[in-house]
Amino acid sequence: MPSQKNTPARQRAQAKYNAKPEQKKRRAQRNAARRKMEAAGRVHKGDSKDVAHKGNNPRNNSASNLAVQSKAKNRSFKRDKNARRA
Repeated sequence: MPSQKNTPARQRAQAKYNAKPEQKKRRAQRNAARRKMEAAGRVHKGDSKDVAHKGNNPRNNSASNLAVQSKAKNRSFKRDKNARRA
């Protein structure tokens, strides 16, 4: 399936979505998870790794819910027939 075109209308819509308070909180928690793993020495700046949330909830930054994965592994996953995470 081809990726969506990055048109000006899509950029505006994405910027509006990213500015919502709930999305800001989720992004802040994802950033905090990365900082936590950096402090623990599990990831380093520029290492091309992602900090994954095992339970898919970015608000849960407990150590047991975090894992280091390659970007490809973390950003792709099986989908069901409705394109939701399987």
